[in-house]
Parts: sequence; C-alpha cells; structure tokens
Amino acid sequence: MSDDTIRANDLTFTEFPRASREQWLALVSSVIKSAPFEKRLVSKSYDGIAIAPLYGRAGGGRPVLGRAAGEPWRIVQRIELPDPARANAQARHDLENGATGLALVFAGAIGAYGFGLDGNASLAHVLDGIALDAGVAIDLQPGANAAHVARQLTDAVHRNGVSAAAARISFGFDPLGHIAAEPQSARSWRDEGAGFAASINDLALQGHKGPFAAADGRIVHNAGGSEAQELAWVLATALAYLRALEQSGVAPGDARRMIYFRLAADADQFLTTVKFRALRKLWARVEEACGLTPAPVFIAAETAWRMMTRRDPFVNMLRATVAVVAAGLGGADSIAVVPHTAAIGLPDHFARRIACNTQLILLEESNLAKVADPAAGAGGLESLTHELCVAAWSLFQDIDKSGGAAAALEQGLIQAKVAAVRAERETAIARRKDALTGTSEFPDIAEAPVEVSAASSLVPSPSPGLPSGRLRPSSTGYGEREGRGRTPLPCRRLAEPFEALRDASDRLLDRTGARPKIFLANLGRLADFTARATYAKNFFEAGGIAAVTNDGFANHEEMLSSFNASGASLVCLCSSDAVYCTEAAAAAGALREAGAKHVYMAGRPGELEPVLRAAGVGTFIHAGCDLVATLTAAHEILNLGH
Repeated sequence: MSDDTIRANDLTFTEFPRASREQWLALVSSVIKSAPFEKRLVSKSYDGIAIAPLYGRAGGGRPVLGRAAGEPWRIVQRIELPDPARANAQARHDLENGATGLALVFAGAIGAYGFGLDGNASLAHVLDGIALDAGVAIDLQPGANAAHVARQLTDAVHRNGVSAAAARISFGFDPLGHIAAEPQSARSWRDEGAGFAASINDLALQGHKGPFAAADGRIVHNAGGSEAQELAWVLATALAYLRALEQSGVAPGDARRMIYFRLAADADQFLTTVKFRALRKLWARVEEACGLTPAPVFIAAETAWRMMTRRDPFVNMLRATVAVVAAGLGGADSIAVVPHTAAIGLPDHFARRIACNTQLILLEESNLAKVADPAAGAGGLESLTHELCVAAWSLFQDIDKSGGAAAALEQGLIQAKVAAVRAERETAIARRKDALTGTSEFPDIAEAPVEVSAASSLVPSPSPGLPSGRLRPSSTGYGEREGRGRTPLPCRRLAEPFEALRDASDRLLDRTGARPKIFLANLGRLADFTARATYAKNFFEAGGIAAVTNDGFANHEEMLSSFNASGASLVCLCSSDAVYCTEAAAAAGALREAGAKHVYMAGRPGELEPVLRAAGVGTFIHAGCDLVATLTAAHEILNLGH
C-alpha cells in the first residue's frame, strides 16, 4: 500500500470541529422561531413516551442477550388452508423455496384471520412428506383445542418415525389468550391451569423439548393496544404459566424453558425494534426475581394484522418489509409475514411468495442478521428501550396486584386500558394524524381488484356509522361485539372505518353504474385552487366519493353550468384565503340555489365563518378535522344504502 493511501485509522477528523447540542438547538430555534421546541419536534408514543428528534450516543451500551450473533431468524410461512391436501402442497412448496419453519394456524386461533386448518383434519396428511427431523420448525397456533391438536401432531411425528427430541415444535398452548378473546366462556383459568400444566408435562415426558406455552401479545395489539400494554400482557401471561407449571411440580429453571413469546411487528420501525429488545430485558428481570440466572428466551414475531388494509393492498408489502426489518433488528428468533392480500381473502401463490421473499432478501442480500443487537449503544433506541421497560413494568405490576392476568381480565382492567388507547388511536386515524397510505391518504378510487384464492370470511358491518369493530371472523367469537359477561379484546384493523365507506361506494357503483360524487368549485386562478382542490379530492375519495374537478371558471354562470352537468349534489369550494374573501360567499349562495344539498369549503374559515355559514357553507374541511365523521355525514346526506 502506498504512503499516500488514506487509512481509516489515520483519520482524526480534526478539520470538522465537534458541534455541541447547544449549537444545534440554536440553529433549530432560528427555524421554528417562537414555537415551543417540545410541541414542534418532540412526539409522544401511545404510552406517553417522549420521542426526541436527536439523541447522543449511549454510554456503556451492551447487546441485549438474545439470538446468537450472525444467526438468521427462522423464516416462517403461515399454513391456513382448511383442506389438508392443499395445505400439504403449500407447506412443501414453501419449504422448497426458502422457508425454514411453518406456522400451522387453526380455525379459531388468535392468528386465524378468516381461515385456518380444521381441528379435526389429519395433521399426518398436512405434514406428509415433510422431514420433521431435518431442521424444519413447526409453530402451532392451535386455538382453544390445543391439547387435541398437540396429540394429533405428536401422533404424526411418531408415525413418521421421528423421535420426539428431534422434532422442533413450538406447541402454542395459550389458554389465557383465548379466554381474553371470548365474550364469555365456561372455561376459566382456575379450571384450565391444571389441565394446561398436565398436557405440557405429558409432552415433556414423551421427550418433546418444546417450548410449549405461548405468551401471545397479538391479542392486545389486534385490539389497538400500545407497546407497553402488549409487553405487560405477555409478561403477566408468561408469569401465570410459569406459576402453573411450578405448582405442577416442574422446577422453575425447567418451567421457564417451556415458555416462549409471540409479538406483533408493525410499521413503526423504532418502537417495534425497542419492543422486542425491551421484552428480553423485562423477562430477564422476572427470571432474576424467581432466583434464576437470565437465559435467552425464544421470541416469535408476526407482522401486524391491525396495520393491514384491503384498499391499495400493495402498500402492505412496504408495511411488512418495515416490520420484518424492525423485528429482525430487535432480535426476533422467528418471523412470519402475513401476506399482503390477507385482509381481502385467502392469499394466493403470488402473495405468499412475496411474503417469503421479503424475508429472504433482507436476510440473504441485506444481511440484517449479521450483527447482534445493532441498536446497542444507539442513544435514541437505548433511551426508548429503557422508557418502554419502565412503562411496561408499571402496567405489569398493576396486573399482578389485581391477582394476575386472569383476574385482571375478569375485572376488566386490561380491557379498559386497551380501550382507552384504542380510542385515542382511532381518533388519530380519523384525523389523519396517523396516516394510512392508500386508504386515508392518496386513495385510488378506481383501483383494480387483486387476486385471492378465496374471499375472506371476515364480515363487514352494514354501516360506517357503527363503532369501528366492523370485521369479525364468522366462525368464532373473536372480535365480535361484546355481549353479557366478560368484555373480550376485539380484533380490529385500523383501516376499517374508511373501508366501510369505500364499500358503500362500491355497492352504489354496482347498483347504478356510478359512484357518489362531489363537485369541486375551483375559484380563481390555477395557482389559487390547485393545492386545496388536490386536498379535497384525496379527502372525499378516501370515503369513496368521486371528486369532479376542473380548471376553474371564467364566471359564476360557467361554474353553475358545470355543476349542473356534473350530476353531483355535493359541492366543495376550493381556493386561496384571498379568493375566499371576495368570492366564496357568493359562490356558495349560488350553488345552494342551484340545488347543492351541502356545500363544503377546503380550508379554515377564520373570521369569515359567520358570513360563509350564512351564505350556505355547511362544513369546513382542513388538516386535523375528523375525516371519518365528515365522510359518514356526507354518505348520510346522499342517503347511501348501507
């Protein structure tokens, strides 16, 4: 190497003096002026954790004990076809094309989103030809009949000549999760606990290594809960399982190895990553409290159901990619991707291939698993991990003080806390503070349908005015409206309110050949109205109301002629504040006289509001207003049959 070659170790960067935080704050202040720093640049999670725009390096950061350095996570493919022969063909194809594990999802399981294996079908047929002693991992999601499904699987393993110790099976016993999902059940944890422990002990005596009991956070995540609430729930559930196993005679050190966790991974990359890191820290604290030396626990991840959309489903590919990155960097031991068309129906071959290839590319080409805990030492991620641990531990203590996970469910403690966050989240979705690309933002009202193998059995409710728990598996009580008795944790996707409106528009299109419409009355020059006309178009088409737009008008007579020709009965004025001052009131009055049922205006009215309302403007749409409420009211004005 020549002497003039620059070596990385020789660089001192003395020509770049270190900037202080004070200097940075001074520059920030020159931009945001008198606006409070915390209001403009500091956001908060749904747990109230402040998220700053800039963090320094965390001193003494150490990797969180988890997946071994350089070891890839398992690529898990969901198997949910009811027909055993088709499920077997699907499983074999997935394993031949990169998957290293299979999630056998049964009808009625927490992760069964409209489809699932039949609990009475032969697992021997589903697993025919699959070498269970060749490293293929099986993750059971058995639903309420976990013991029956486990017996089926162990029988299939035995008939295939595979030793119990050689089979890599996570059995998925989660009675508390299913109690949480049911409005009322004859089962209780007091009755279930002994049978739960007996079934696991029997499997262990057969030589199966497990893990056996799943503390599943998806039940809270699907219900709209926060990161801390999901963590508190799985900690409380795992502790209940640990105690039940210990009471059955299993030593604590052996009992903790029988338990694993499953978390949802969503498109909030940093919070998802720190959630997985926080779980390992929190469980280590529980182990220490039990007198055990912490050991790595198995954490399975699945991309979140609640973030999935039926509209513009290809955006779900992007959401899933971010979720896989976040879970992988957070140390997940296995990841399953819910295919991008799952909210529409049973995913076809293409959707399943994309789900698998997403992980393969991130592992084999992006090498995301090569570094153990890359978040270690990063100031922002270390700080968020700590704050999330504090918040989750406090909630976990509340649950434990109430008598544990089962008692907290019976008292409604968990449901109430999750419902409060869900309401806050739904408000943010309705006001587009939390945007859903392709659904609440940038909707494509003329999008082509995508192919699925079978239409979903998730049934939408008939009215967008109902509460947002609109979709429910028709075969189970999971996600149905609460009845008498225990309040269940519902299963809801965030996009459902907008989708219900779009569905009503589709039904009108099918009946009449035309969608509901709104005429955009663009006032002034192109430069005056383009921004707000674009905003109004996106606003109304998010609810399935097609915007009839134009390039403006020479006079009011031309505007009224265009309105009458449009066939629309709703109107939205679009222009600048300056034009509104001189033209909006007259335009609104003329349009009302011409037959407009309702006149909207894009923008805040300010001091003009009394004049504009007197002229006939009924609603003002602007950033921060409630889209769902406004669009639902528009559907009611149009008398759309829901």
